[in-house]
Amino acid sequence: MPRNHADIYETTLLDFRDYLKLERSMSPNTIAGYLSDVRKYFDVLRRDGIAPADADAGDIEGFLSERVAAGLTKRSQARVVSSVKALYRYLDAEGQLPAGNPCDKVATPKLNPHLPTVLSVEEVLAILDSVDLSKPEGHRNRCILEVLYSCGLRVSELVNLKISDLFPDEQFIRVFGKGSKQRLVPVGEPALKAIRLYREIRDAGPVQKGAEDILFLNRRGGKLTREMVFHIVKEQVALAGVRKNVSPHTFRHSFATHLVENGADLRVVQQMLGHESILTTEIYTHVDTRKWQDTILKYHPTRT
Repeated sequence: MPRNHADIYETTLLDFRDYLKLERSMSPNTIAGYLSDVRKYFDVLRRDGIAPADADAGDIEGFLSERVAAGLTKRSQARVVSSVKALYRYLDAEGQLPAGNPCDKVATPKLNPHLPTVLSVEEVLAILDSVDLSKPEGHRNRCILEVLYSCGLRVSELVNLKISDLFPDEQFIRVFGKGSKQRLVPVGEPALKAIRLYREIRDAGPVQKGAEDILFLNRRGGKLTREMVFHIVKEQVALAGVRKNVSPHTFRHSFATHLVENGADLRVVQQMLGHESILTTEIYTHVDTRKWQDTILKYHPTRT
């Protein structure tokens, strides 16, 4: 090691964490994943006496080779490369790489696209129709399923959805996604009707302090948890007789796939889903596309 780097690894890691949080606005889970990968990388550099800014492409590829030998899959390799590349983009922006970015010579492993589980329109309708509306929680559960599908929300976005984020007259909702990024999502009449019916029951029941503006509540009037949404989805899928492995995220995949099948422009779908990169949205091009139509609400398969 050419100079004393006793604390440089931890200092760099902390500075990198702040960069991901403040400048890249990444979600806590994504930041944790990046830091975990970079920490393993730093363990190898520390062992070999190399400071992060002094590493070259060979050092990075050597680290990757060790990870592959430990059983790292191609998908995990790609994630690790992404984490290390983000680190060196940060160091480069800070002027700490006078010899250039070593990651410029490191290739990301080529992946076969992973096609997510997608429900047909008929399966979506069967799941929606499986809800028993005579039960106290029936309209809430039907509303949850309608909003998951009609708006393509992540489950974290659903449980954090507020009444003040609903704009029924304008037919859109305001969603705060990863990194607290805001987007506006059109919502069709089936979901708006489900929201109206659920609101009548919700507003008449108990509401705990601090949950007054939260849309989806549990029986005690508190905020609904992610785990409860997973349970609701699993239960209704079983009742509907759908044999696919379905989670709340499956409704999001189905929403996007059905839009693309019906001709929606990929960049519009990207905006609807809140994807930072169009590359993430391109997974949905495995379906046949048809002719572009007038507005996003036209693409909704259950629009009346």
